[in-house]
Amino acid sequence: MYIEKKWNIYLIQHSHTDIGYTERQDKIMRYHYDFIRQAMGILDGIHSGEITGSDGFVWQCENYWQVENFYEIADKATRKKFETYVKSGEIGLSGNYLNMTELVSMPVLEHAIEKAQQYGKAIGHPITAGMCADINGMAWGYADALYDYGIRDFYSCLHPHHGMFPLYKKTLPFYWESPKGNQLLVWNGDHYHLGNEMFLAPHGGTTYMINDEFSPGIRKNFILNQNTEDTYENEMKIVKTRIQRYLDNLNEEGYPYDIVPFMVSGAITDNAPPSAGIAKRVNELNKIFKDRISFRMVTLEQFFDAVRNHCSDIPVFRGDWTDWWADGIGSTPAEVKVYRDAMRKYDLCRKLDPHGLLGNQKLMEKTAKEQMLYAEHTWGYSSSVSEPWESLVGMLELKKGAYAVNSNTHVAKNLDQIMAAKGEVTIRQDKPQRYLIINPHDVALHTKACLYIEFWEYIQGVRYDETIPIRVVDCETGQTIPSQVKRIARATQVEIEIVMRPKEEKLVMITLDERKYQTTENHAHIGAEGIKDLLSEKDNRVDADRIETDHIILTLDGEKGIISIINKADHTELIRNDSVDGAFAGVYEVTDMVESACETRRRMGRNRKSTATRRYRSMLKDRRIVENGTVYAVIELDYQLEGTGFYTVLVKAYKHQPKLEVMVRVHKQSVWEPENLYVALPFTAGEDTTVYFDKTGCIFRPGIDQLPGSCQDFYLIQNGVVLKSDNINLAIITKDAPLISLGGLEARPIVLCNCKDIGRNRSPVYSWVMNNYWETNFKVNLGGFYEFFYTLMVHEPCGEAEMYAECEAENQGLIACYTD
Repeated sequence: MYIEKKWNIYLIQHSHTDIGYTERQDKIMRYHYDFIRQAMGILDGIHSGEITGSDGFVWQCENYWQVENFYEIADKATRKKFETYVKSGEIGLSGNYLNMTELVSMPVLEHAIEKAQQYGKAIGHPITAGMCADINGMAWGYADALYDYGIRDFYSCLHPHHGMFPLYKKTLPFYWESPKGNQLLVWNGDHYHLGNEMFLAPHGGTTYMINDEFSPGIRKNFILNQNTEDTYENEMKIVKTRIQRYLDNLNEEGYPYDIVPFMVSGAITDNAPPSAGIAKRVNELNKIFKDRISFRMVTLEQFFDAVRNHCSDIPVFRGDWTDWWADGIGSTPAEVKVYRDAMRKYDLCRKLDPHGLLGNQKLMEKTAKEQMLYAEHTWGYSSSVSEPWESLVGMLELKKGAYAVNSNTHVAKNLDQIMAAKGEVTIRQDKPQRYLIINPHDVALHTKACLYIEFWEYIQGVRYDETIPIRVVDCETGQTIPSQVKRIARATQVEIEIVMRPKEEKLVMITLDERKYQTTENHAHIGAEGIKDLLSEKDNRVDADRIETDHIILTLDGEKGIISIINKADHTELIRNDSVDGAFAGVYEVTDMVESACETRRRMGRNRKSTATRRYRSMLKDRRIVENGTVYAVIELDYQLEGTGFYTVLVKAYKHQPKLEVMVRVHKQSVWEPENLYVALPFTAGEDTTVYFDKTGCIFRPGIDQLPGSCQDFYLIQNGVVLKSDNINLAIITKDAPLISLGGLEARPIVLCNCKDIGRNRSPVYSWVMNNYWETNFKVNLGGFYEFFYTLMVHEPCGEAEMYAECEAENQGLIACYTD
């Protein structure tokens, strides 16, 4: 079929960075340094005349991490040559640091992008464009992070395996309007190896998204394994046929532009080397197609110059670009917990030491880099599921986890240094029981702080144990602060209830209190055996069926556990009346492997399960009050749940705060089959509830504030879920498990976001704490012991930004330490 318009095809040659998918992480770093050297060697050869036929060769650095590694290894002369090729437009820079998941926090992300921009300005070439490959989306705040540091253009070439393109199209430009109202020009591009499927890379062709008459021969390798001449002729036949069909199809679909970009790699692999042959093929194709199609290799910046020249009436879209691949974090819940703790410590360091005068900025730099490397999208080696016993699989899993551990270690050291500067002292044999409490946040908090008495300590000359009464006293006012003690592994934990202003610091001390001896009370409330099983009107009720505090009434039954939570201020029921699960109950899913481990998973598509998936709900076995004091009461719920050795929920109800703290403890059994574990969060703020999530740099309403055609089944959030109504705000803070499932658990046809799905926005919420469904590089073994921490907080109506500021502060908590 004749191609009606003059087409302009732009090829962007890059090497897709997967840190640990094709090789060990440290080797990948070396690879990408050498890929830049190879690209420079090709350019040197072209300019010297040693390489002929490849004029017009261009290399695009996919991310700044590649450049950073290059500079760590390259000598001064090599660096200078690189900068020369950047300025000549033969090597392109990219403003994104890596291909990220939404696990990364906004301060760490901004720091990484700022480094890239500082580098560009330092060499006289400010970076204006960025790209991502392979991943299926980015938090809405990513647009602001890029824009605020000078990036105006962004290219996405995603991978629709278990994912999908937004905007219902595979290739088109649009303006992505950020939460702040900035507009980023985005090319929503096709698969990042589509140029290889077009056979634009000699000896680098494949068939993956395209199925045609060539596909069987390519897959079975009897088209490309002939002699040199036949291989060349076959490749040229494929490229001419596929290019023309692709452009014809765009015409038939009413594609309005005359430009088409293809990402292409020098070899058909991630972490691929450059190829001079691509430029040679471009030059050959320009001769073949002459005036009908123009082929050109370009950098990102050059491509977006062409977009502005060739494309008009570019549409504008606002909203979250929800990532289909965010769920990889569910395969490493223990490491993610360590990472999340490091995130919180990083923010605390920034709040306590905003100008970097008390801590060590080198430690903060190391922390940020390790956090970026852990939050990068590669979640394991390519055969993690098919060969989980392989040494390389295990090695890469541990090295990936080391990024989280190292970031935590670096930032913990820095936080310790800051706190020492603020007056923290180490333990000593005769230390006084004096403590410094700091609210580092910009919001007031009515919350808890934990103080510790070491098991070997004396108080006022008395060897302490938790049976001895104590008081916690505000050193400035002399007032007693409500407290409650609990024996832990190597100390006594003294939890206090405290109100603190923004940035306030307090000194408190622990002293002995007068021992109160018990006498028999005239009020008949307990028998001689010591069992409190009589209903009493004297105080708020605390027993295995009901816990009442100043703010809530929590009711339990013998099967589902927590079935009702009433907000006493307005009598709102905080648990959905349509919920089949009790609050914080567990739901386990497993799918039998009828085929291979990989094929069973592949068939799940975007559902992360199948119609054959077996689903089990936890059944309550026992419940009992295990703590009951001045500050809080704790009930322990023991469940039976398939796939676990135990599933236990401890609910801490605060007597004088509108708050619950919940610890879900799990002994997960190890299986090879694909599985999911959820914690039910069946909460509501009333009939007019609107659900909000916070992700990297943004707050939005799932199902509404999203790009059309994006994922609305699960989300990777930062602090928690906020349910807003006219009467109350209800926050569910997810400290350790940031993956949220929305819209029910059954396998079903996928419904993409249409930006007005109020029903989806108000659908049941689950904390998705574990999964191993992916067929390639998720960690398949979920076995082990875990604890996941949640906070349920009732708040008077306020704006969502104000609510999330309090959620973040509550999530990070107050800081309490020993002092003189």
